[in-house]
Amino acid sequence: MRNHTGITLFILRGLTDDPQLKVLIFIFFFFTYILTIIENLIIIILTFMDAQLKTPMYFFLRNFSFLEVAFTTAYIPKYLYILSTGDNTIAYNSCFAQIFFVVLLGLTEFFLLATMSYDRYVAICKPLHYTTIMNSRVCNRLLLSCWMAGLIFVCPPISLGLQMEFCDSNVVDHYGCEAFPIIKIACSDTKFIEKMILIFAVLTIIVTLFLVFLSYGKIIRTVLRFPSAQQRKKAFSTCSSHMIVVSITYGGCIFIYIKPSAKEGVALNKVVSVLVTSVAPVMNPLIYVLRNKQVIQAFKDLNKKIFFLSKQ
Repeated sequence: MRNHTGITLFILRGLTDDPQLKVLIFIFFFFTYILTIIENLIIIILTFMDAQLKTPMYFFLRNFSFLEVAFTTAYIPKYLYILSTGDNTIAYNSCFAQIFFVVLLGLTEFFLLATMSYDRYVAICKPLHYTTIMNSRVCNRLLLSCWMAGLIFVCPPISLGLQMEFCDSNVVDHYGCEAFPIIKIACSDTKFIEKMILIFAVLTIIVTLFLVFLSYGKIIRTVLRFPSAQQRKKAFSTCSSHMIVVSITYGGCIFIYIKPSAKEGVALNKVVSVLVTSVAPVMNPLIYVLRNKQVIQAFKDLNKKIFFLSKQ
């Protein structure tokens, strides 16, 4: 990573300068981070160990949980370190590495959500061919495609970002390295990179949302033809958790990236970033688990096994 201006460190302003608020923020981020790790690891372990969860739906859910853990880990531990030590500096290369991984993981998550919608479409609309269509080879290719799409969308803006010059300030008005706060302090012309980020953000949202709506449009049309009200209720219940998570994820992205200029809305960016990087990763596993009887039963069975082994 080449540095044109001699800047080797950025200073992260964080969320507040108030020492008492910093303590509360540290407690909040620490507990939400620990909960995120525990909840998502439980889902990962259950989908590996329980035979009933060896289906494409839970294969994608396991990878979604991995993305949630990786995404929040790219942000939160560094800010917890800053809050606990007072050292609010981050190396130039580390800053851009953080941006790269956060954006890559976020983009991959969007494409994975679209893939999960397709999985639900096949399960509900083509149940007799589900295991044939969604075999392990297809699932692995779909997952790889999600990661490749993320890489294709993240590399051009990051490459341009590394060419930006910083001369007036190295103070980033955020608690982590975010694209727009970094662009705000650059003294080179950033209009092109802002437009590129906006185009890629819009493309990601349009493409993935189109796939989600296409899948759920066909699902709704199929479910409404079911003769039994109980069948319709069961079919919709299997999709409701996914739709809630989709709404939360897309809502956060729209607030962060779909804005007219990087020079505006940094305060709003901070608030939404807290929700996206700390609150949403805690809520998403709960949304999936609490509305899924199979996962709840698998968790109960695992607890019984652990209890039985501890008694021996």
